[in-house]
Amino acid sequence: MRYFWLCLLIFAFSCKKDDAEIIPVTENSLISLTQVPEGFPEPEYPEDNLFSIQRWKLGKKLFYDPIMSFDGSISCATCHKSQLAFSDDVALSNGAAGAAGLRNASSLTNIVYHPHFTREGGVPTLEMHVLVPIQEHNEFNSNIIEIAERLSNISEYVEMAERAYGRAPDPFVIGRAIACFERTLLSGNSAYDREVLQNIPGNMNASSLRGMELFFSDRTQCSSCHSGFNFSNYEFENNGLYDVYADPGRYRLTNDMVDLAKFKIPSLRNVSLTAPYMHDGSLANLEEVITHYVSGGSAHQNKSPLIHSLDLNDAEKQDLIAFLESLTDYEFVNNPNFKP
Repeated sequence: MRYFWLCLLIFAFSCKKDDAEIIPVTENSLISLTQVPEGFPEPEYPEDNLFSIQRWKLGKKLFYDPIMSFDGSISCATCHKSQLAFSDDVALSNGAAGAAGLRNASSLTNIVYHPHFTREGGVPTLEMHVLVPIQEHNEFNSNIIEIAERLSNISEYVEMAERAYGRAPDPFVIGRAIACFERTLLSGNSAYDREVLQNIPGNMNASSLRGMELFFSDRTQCSSCHSGFNFSNYEFENNGLYDVYADPGRYRLTNDMVDLAKFKIPSLRNVSLTAPYMHDGSLANLEEVITHYVSGGSAHQNKSPLIHSLDLNDAEKQDLIAFLESLTDYEFVNNPNFKP
């Protein structure tokens, strides 16, 4: 961990030239990549990493390139698959050289709106976020300096970095280019969005409408944590998954017992595509998730007071699942712009 935070500091304050002139993009390109879904706020872009098509292309190329891992075996896309809303379909994704994973791969859907990153919230910017998988031994097991050296020996990357940022493909460029690509992963055209945010009746069936009423009710209080347009308040909570956790959660960052086994509340956007669930991928499907919350969970010392047993019948459970399924944006997961 000490090495990681040192890398963060070096990465954040690395010397840079003035940004390269951003080549204008066509109107159609700009709209297709940065258009904000109806009902969503405008995302914020850092002044040193404003959108350009050149930066986006470089970030996408890096996202799909296994050169990021020490042995060239995996890329960002290995664990964040576009057809799965940029998540994975296994409990714990293996890292380079088959290293056993430690946490379930989170979806990158609408990641531009997150105020902090990783499940314990220890990374403040999307530009810095890429350092986590790069340096983790069970993920890329690499070093951003070494990656930059590899890229500097590839003429295509050198040319792309110069066009995008006016400099070589160094750590500054790597983090910012990937962040530029990830900020365009905007998803807001699900059946729920069309029915509710776009006010187009007939997109949600009767079961999903009943489930929506349950979801937002005082009876279940689901929306107390999964709130807003992105269905997360981004806070850290314990949901009573276990009495004893192998993963310390936010405690890993703060070393404060009040944070033991607390994790960032995930967005529910495209949740029907991101199974298995929880920080360790221990719940295989939405039925198991609903069953867990209906039971009230285990009595962990830090369990949220909002987690308590629910009196739901089988039909109501299915209605909740139908509502969660209505949050799937098939246009997003099939968008050719995000494919390799």
